[in-house]
Amino acid sequence: MDLKEIKLIVDLMTKNNLSEFQLEREGFKIHLKKEGLKSSMVPAHLAQAPLIAVEHLNAPITSSSPIAMPAAAALAAAPSTPIKEIVSPMVGTFYRSASPEAASYIEVGQEVNEDTVVCIIEAMKVMNEIKAEVRGTISEALIENGKSVEFGKPLFRLKSP
Repeated sequence: MDLKEIKLIVDLMTKNNLSEFQLEREGFKIHLKKEGLKSSMVPAHLAQAPLIAVEHLNAPITSSSPIAMPAAAALAAAPSTPIKEIVSPMVGTFYRSASPEAASYIEVGQEVNEDTVVCIIEAMKVMNEIKAEVRGTISEALIENGKSVEFGKPLFRLKSP
């Protein structure tokens, strides 16, 4: 992974208001965490920059190594529009409700806030409730129930209040 790819991840984190990102692939691990650094030794323009920790677990990884970057590709292809998106924070299977018989967590036209649960993503046999983390009205559901999702893939679009 080269510096350009890391910068794309940092830009994606900023755009989607993510405070933490972690990626592990065959012998490579990267963990990004945004924290407010308060030190007179840190330049002002870096005070809110993510901390970056990169570990090579087994073998060195070069920029020519086959590391999939779906988040970076999504960032490059994303249109610039004032409509907000709720994106997948992980890879897994998307579910609109807690069980097949239950009603969907949210519907198009429904207002949500930062704490509203919008779906479940199953990853490694664990059901993860996904919260909106933004405020607005759901304008579009982008993923079908039971379909696979990738990190950074838009799940819902919403109109700002």
